[in-house]
Amino acid sequence: MKILCTICVRAGSTSVRNKNIKLINNKPLVYYTITQAKKSGVFEDIVVSTDSKKIQKIVSKYGIKNFFLRPKNLSTNKSPKVPVIRHSLRQAEKFYKKKYDIVIDLDATSPLRLVKDIKLALKQFIKNKSNLLFSVNESRINPYFNSVEIKKDKSIKPIKKLGYVVKRRQDAPKVYDLNASIYIWKRKTLLSTDTLFVKKNSMYIMPDDRGYEVDTKNDFKIVSHLMKNVIFNKI
Repeated sequence: MKILCTICVRAGSTSVRNKNIKLINNKPLVYYTITQAKKSGVFEDIVVSTDSKKIQKIVSKYGIKNFFLRPKNLSTNKSPKVPVIRHSLRQAEKFYKKKYDIVIDLDATSPLRLVKDIKLALKQFIKNKSNLLFSVNESRINPYFNSVEIKKDKSIKPIKKLGYVVKRRQDAPKVYDLNASIYIWKRKTLLSTDTLFVKKNSMYIMPDDRGYEVDTKNDFKIVSHLMKNVIFNKI
């Protein structure tokens, strides 16, 4: 079984400048995901998709071959991620002259995963005969209970309705947040659709403390603290 790892690290960022290469413990953020991918031992090849020659130089220090730059049309703030991963797959197959069976994307902005998370997610993907798997955490905010919206008549009500009144969060249906840490596709599924919600998909549930994604400056502070004080020695 041939498995490709993709790590997507665009140069630009509107929320945290150059977040993929900002330093934590004197290492760029992307270093941790590269290290986890290597230590997992499940990948035939690991590729980094970037539009930046500077990032290419940085990741080359950690043993990543640089044989393509991401095109501009896949490098904007509005570019969806699935086509970027698909582009990486095609570039890797062309370069290595092989076809992969499975593609696993590890997001550099969600570095709190452990190596065992990669292995367990893959094991679950294979066991369930899934076409696609994504990692999640139990949601901190439940749309049936404490997530609200303002209606046209200015009333404030829960986003999601049930046939009964939910008086405690524990009584609401359990919901999950995609944490962007791990995505796994069968090759055919990745090449045929942009949606995550396909037939025979599944989710890998991660502990809450490993589900932070760096989207804001405050996220970066939280992740930095956890990497320095909790997760750093567990990679």
